Amino acid sequence: MDRIINVPISKEDAPSLRAGDYVYLTGTIYTARDAAHKRMQEALDAGKALPIEINGNVIYYMGPSPAREGRPIGSAGPTTASRMDKYAPALLDLGLGAMIGKGKRSQAVIDAIIRNQSVYFAAVGGAGALLSKCIVESEVVAYDDLGTEAIRKLKIEHFPVIVVIDCEGNNLYETAIRAYAR
Repeated sequence: MDRIINVPISKEDAPSLRAGDYVYLTGTIYTARDAAHKRMQEALDAGKALPIEINGNVIYYMGPSPAREGRPIGSAGPTTASRMDKYAPALLDLGLGAMIGKGKRSQAVIDAIIRNQSVYFAAVGGAGALLSKCIVESEVVAYDDLGTEAIRKLKIEHFPVIVVIDCEGNNLYETAIRAYAR
């Protein structure tokens, strides 16, 4: 089923999504990869505030290439999500609404998705140039010294994703394999 969702994601929208749904996101999301997640965890461990509001927001696991002239961002394809698995449960427990990446997630992340009524979206790997066309604004908002791994605030329009893990724990990677094996 195709859905159009405004982000940050609402507590009403997340539970309505099902693994396998095609979704077009419009609004504001943030980027963060390994180094930024490590810094956010260090901030939490030190009792400090995070550099971005987590509650309801969406983090896209992505580090862009340099922007061409006249564009807000370069190629913007997803990063393998499992690299953030040791950090994701804590952010989900703080209210993170959704994550965008590619690839499988650990059981601890799946449990946190269910516990917090969140969702994990996949963006198509290898389609970074096409995905960048859905990004209309990009601004570094934290950890500028990390270069491409800095946290960016992105304004997106009709950004295409697929629900991989819904808030009930249904996992498209598992159900698709079972369906294909039949």
